[in-house]
Amino acid sequence: MKNLLLFLAVIPFFLTAQEKYTINGYVKDAANGEALIGATVLIEELGTGNITNVYGFYSITLPPGEYSVVYRYIGFVSQKKQILLEENSRIDVELVEEQTQLEEVVVTAKPEDENVTSTEMSVAELDIKTISKLPAFLGEVDVIKSVQLLPGVSTVGEGSSGFNVRGGSVGQNLVLLDEAPIYNSSHMLGFFSVFNPDAVKDVKLYKGGIPARFGGRLSSVLDIRMKEGNIKEYEVNGGIGTIFSRLAVEGPIKKEKASFIVAGRRSYIDILAKPFTDVFDNGAGLYFYDLTAKANWNISDKDRVYVSGYWGRDVFNFDERQGINWGSKTGTFRWNHLYNERLFSNLTIYVSDYDYELKFGEDELDKFEWMSNITTYDLKPEFTYFLNTNNELTFGAEAIFYRFSPAEANFSSNGVNREFSLPKKRAFEYGLYVGNKQTVNEKIDVEYGLRFSGFNYIGPGEYYTFNDTIPGERRSPTAVFEADDWESIKGYNNLEPRVSVKYQLNRTSSIKASYNRMAQYIHLISNTTASNPLDIWTPSTNNIQPQTGQQWAAGYFRNFKNNMYEFSFETYYRKTENQIDYIDGAELFINDLLEGDVISGQGRAYGAEFYLKKNKGRLTGWLSYTLGRTELKIDGINYLDDLENRTGKWYPTRYDQTHNLKIAGFYELNKRWSVSANFTYLSGTPTTFPTHRYQIEYLTIPENANNSRNNLRIPDYHRLDVSFTLLGREVRKNGKVRKNRDSLVITFYNIYNRKNPFSIYFWQGEDRVEMGEPAPTRATQVSILGSIVPSVTYNFKF
Repeated sequence: MKNLLLFLAVIPFFLTAQEKYTINGYVKDAANGEALIGATVLIEELGTGNITNVYGFYSITLPPGEYSVVYRYIGFVSQKKQILLEENSRIDVELVEEQTQLEEVVVTAKPEDENVTSTEMSVAELDIKTISKLPAFLGEVDVIKSVQLLPGVSTVGEGSSGFNVRGGSVGQNLVLLDEAPIYNSSHMLGFFSVFNPDAVKDVKLYKGGIPARFGGRLSSVLDIRMKEGNIKEYEVNGGIGTIFSRLAVEGPIKKEKASFIVAGRRSYIDILAKPFTDVFDNGAGLYFYDLTAKANWNISDKDRVYVSGYWGRDVFNFDERQGINWGSKTGTFRWNHLYNERLFSNLTIYVSDYDYELKFGEDELDKFEWMSNITTYDLKPEFTYFLNTNNELTFGAEAIFYRFSPAEANFSSNGVNREFSLPKKRAFEYGLYVGNKQTVNEKIDVEYGLRFSGFNYIGPGEYYTFNDTIPGERRSPTAVFEADDWESIKGYNNLEPRVSVKYQLNRTSSIKASYNRMAQYIHLISNTTASNPLDIWTPSTNNIQPQTGQQWAAGYFRNFKNNMYEFSFETYYRKTENQIDYIDGAELFINDLLEGDVISGQGRAYGAEFYLKKNKGRLTGWLSYTLGRTELKIDGINYLDDLENRTGKWYPTRYDQTHNLKIAGFYELNKRWSVSANFTYLSGTPTTFPTHRYQIEYLTIPENANNSRNNLRIPDYHRLDVSFTLLGREVRKNGKVRKNRDSLVITFYNIYNRKNPFSIYFWQGEDRVEMGEPAPTRATQVSILGSIVPSVTYNFKF
């Protein structure tokens, strides 16, 4: 293994010519000092260059000589510098934002033709300007809802947490906020995300071709980067909306050296309703809040440190003793260090915690309380070595420590208290990785890498072995063992190769292909129709093996009319092993024998994605369409008439959607008014319905007689949202330019009153059936939102 990693690391050295001189530095926004991620640094004479990393840093090694260096970033004025390269040079650049008569929508922060020229595929990037212009529920800008408008991304409906990517479950997405994982990304059961748009700078979704530096999930990586704070002057942003208000303050701690940003939100349904009802007088609560903060300090030309954190919580209390609440906390420390002109490093240390609490009862004598949480600690050193203009080497390591608390529960009845908490679990995950971005020639670029990952389920605590039984039946423990502190109960290792290849057909088109293998060692346990805050996470154990997945993808990319239009077609196939599901009647909560109710098998997802985007002009936007299937095959589930062996047949997952169409459009009516709209159409998701029924006296008992799962689908989903934005005047009546900026956003969500189905259930009604008469049954559709939802939001900046 060590030899293989060493071999991959040294390949580029054999391909490198004699070292010359290096220019490097940072590319930043001149207005606030924010690093510009993905800015292009082009050497005109050679027609080659580099792009800045997530910290705005670049490095290019060249033979000595005179060069024209062009710095570009979409939406900013390009800069050209003439340099005489006779020694290593540090060149930091600040770009000025373009000023146009009509504010054109910036659809992406990438270079205009990066979709064609870069090696990356199955990657989508949105900047906060685009996200802010999309119509959103109750007018509130939302990162997760914006991501759901991209090809290959879906959700099972309103009121569901998270999102699904290329047939992956919610628990197979790695969601990162400044490199710290977020285990539940939703407020209010999925209506809003936990990410405050005033604090977000960049959003990047990897659906495939995932670089070797990422690991731990099978389906996707959503990498969200926070703003660093205005390093030049103080700035206040905020908004007053229908459901919540937000406020963000940023500015220099020391000009040009250190800055900060603090952003907070709080909903106020309970505050607005309190004068009109007495429901909230007894301790009831219905609200959420979050606080996002970050500070950074340029210690020297070679060192910069960042500290960031997130704290958020949802509270749904029926009174002072009953209700649920959940929330996340993260803290991240990062240290950037420049060893020399070509070796850049970043050290990340973070802690992430997600917890929830459920409680009900009349008083202290009769009550039930249940708490659960998962805490993660991580240490991740990473290095980037800019070998030359043709090779950029990345290598590093990662060590993660997990603490799982599945249930701390107690129950009191008539003053008699009973504890039935589940033992805590601990695990350790680690990884070593190396990757290289290589330009082979003017037509071929390759990005390849290898990740070696490992996992240990460790003591202290009890662990079980289970018997073999008929597939689909609950397994029973055969023995119980006691593990000492830090004792390894079960360990796993995996090799995770990654490769992406681009072949440039001509200046405006290319074809790409990618392959990646991923391993996931922790599992989201949920048997509901959609993820919810009370789901639990559990590690791989001696009875639950890690999930592994392989994905192949290929695509064609083409730009038209000087990058005004962008088109892509991608096809993918994903195969997974040890993907978990549950036996019929599984008990997933407060069950110390949970592993006996979990079964696993094979999964597959395949499909095609079409993407057409207009990047420039007064009318911009995109159209995305995904045709796909997602299926599982697990012995003991969906075995139909094979009663003897119970060999499972392929069945669609709950989040399988054959057709997924999204349209987003933006139109600048004039200098102040703009309109935007998005339309969503999704095929109905699968669900399990009974095939027969029995009637005993006046009761109807449903039965799925052919042992099928997800045998029918609920009706299709479609929705149109529209929003209008009025920008405040830039010039006062006296001709002076206003320092402050404001806008009014009017949004109509679900404009044609579609009652989209979330689920369908059957019941026989409340009337008692006469003896001898057949019992009627009714199918009832549940819609989370069944009408138009208007809203008004006022945004300000000063």
